[in-house]
Amino acid sequence: MKTNNANTTTEARNNEVNYEISRFALNVGIVMAALIGIWGAACLISGLTANGVGGTVTAYLGAVLGM
Repeated sequence: MKTNNANTTTEARNNEVNYEISRFALNVGIVMAALIGIWGAACLISGLTANGVGGTVTAYLGAVLGM
């Protein structure tokens, strides 16, 4: 029994394209997560330099507890 090599080749190409798209999407997600983390760290450092540790903790607790 003969198999159709054209279908096998098309499926292999589709699998390769799907893999590359998934890999690209994962890399975009990783880069976005890193940028958000860096931005958060920069904001935390800015708050610490402007208010000090005590002021930052007080402001954080006030924001979380609604005081």
